[in-house]
Amino acid sequence: MSIPRLAAAVAALFSMTTTAATFSDERPQRSPVVLTDAALALQRSCLIVDGHNDLPWALRTKAGSSFDQADISRPQPQFHTDIPRLREGGVGLQFWSVYVPADTSRERRSAHDTLEQIDLVHRMLKRYPETFELARTADDVERIHRAGRIASMIGVEGGHSIENSLSLLRIYEGLGVRYMTLTHSDTLDWADSATDEPRHGGLTAFGEEVVREMNRLGMLVDISHVSADTMKDALAVSKAPVIASHSSARAVADHPRNVPDDVLKLIRTNGGVVMVNFYSGFVVPESARRMTRMFDVRRDLRAKHPDEREFQLALARWRKENPIEPGTIHDVVDHIDHIVKVAGVEHVGLGGDFDGVSTLPAQLEDVSRYPYITQALLDRGYSDEDIRRILGGNLLRVLRQAEEVSRELQNE
Repeated sequence: MSIPRLAAAVAALFSMTTTAATFSDERPQRSPVVLTDAALALQRSCLIVDGHNDLPWALRTKAGSSFDQADISRPQPQFHTDIPRLREGGVGLQFWSVYVPADTSRERRSAHDTLEQIDLVHRMLKRYPETFELARTADDVERIHRAGRIASMIGVEGGHSIENSLSLLRIYEGLGVRYMTLTHSDTLDWADSATDEPRHGGLTAFGEEVVREMNRLGMLVDISHVSADTMKDALAVSKAPVIASHSSARAVADHPRNVPDDVLKLIRTNGGVVMVNFYSGFVVPESARRMTRMFDVRRDLRAKHPDEREFQLALARWRKENPIEPGTIHDVVDHIDHIVKVAGVEHVGLGGDFDGVSTLPAQLEDVSRYPYITQALLDRGYSDEDIRRILGGNLLRVLRQAEEVSRELQNE
């Protein structure tokens, strides 16, 4: 079956685009956010930062990593992301995920595939220099933004990509990687994942060494996807503020991918930032309960169906049988509210997970929709100053603090 035909078959099976009526009796309806001139003006004055976008993986799997096949300077409706919509959304800094699946470690090709994804991001920046520029520091971000381009940073999603090698970690940093998520879906030799069986009670001694080396390099330590124990260990070891590049609040939606309140309080002490994920399965309470088995199911189906076509069709069948409620932008802002309440307004940001998820809330369907978050925050009484922090200022502060820690460690 050709890739387009496979995609069509999966889409047909996956008509899990759950209608609101399915859940209409379970949740109170909240009115859509209505954009105002005040919100649009405030949006234009902010530097918008998104902590996680999976366009590179979408390009690899849906367009053969080819910008001729998917020219993102033009609308690409098969993706959540293209340049026109990034411009419409006002994005100032985008972290591009160079995700590769955790199961690549079984064939010892995680590093190979990660390097290909890093190369894809560099090719994207070279292909569209009028739009993108690689940023390595907070000062770079502000300079690029003032020049009217979108600052671009790279995030490695999962410590399996370093194949237990600090040398690979250093190579990635040299290629422009600014954060690494300590795990993805699977527990590693040195760190427990949120969505796999724990084996270490958090980080091993080598895992602590990874965190220390990331501090020295100035790479942000990302605690999305890791277990709560791993979060706590990373926070105890890191001398720099940490981030959760695309996670939400567990007290609002009870999924192990989200951050519990006791960790939110530690993040406040550490100075870090939780960048709220938009995926319906992590932010809508009912959907989070339905999706607690998602990563286990993916592992089981991958083991049963080594053929990619069969795996995708089986996964689509499971999703159709286990639909989730998309929810609305209000569900996402509920998570922002909660993190502000527990950790403080200085410790929350945005990490949409666009092009890495299957279902998104109403009014957050793609990268053009960030102005609706600005409006929703205004509607809830946030000040302009606090909105600037949430939309990007908090992450820039963390970058600067990590750079300072790196300088201090390298001078010791």
